[in-house]
Amino acid sequence: MTLPDFIGLTGVALLIVTYALLQLDKINPKGFWYSFNNLLVAILVTVSLIYTPNLASIVIEIFWFLISLYGVVMFFKRKDLTNT
Repeated sequence: MTLPDFIGLTGVALLIVTYALLQLDKINPKGFWYSFNNLLVAILVTVSLIYTPNLASIVIEIFWFLISLYGVVMFFKRKDLTNT
């Protein structure tokens, strides 16, 4: 197994764990960790895609990253609104 494969599979494992936690009501979908984990998943999977490109997967990871980044930003905006 190559290092990029290992990094990508680590991202997949994190995705599976995060999704399981969501379904088990152990993680808040509007919380920091849900969006942050998804952001990290997109980065890790994209690393593997750089070495073994697949256009459809690259496109979905870009959107996964952007949507997750939006979730992290919104978490901090909501947090700021509740603190003022």
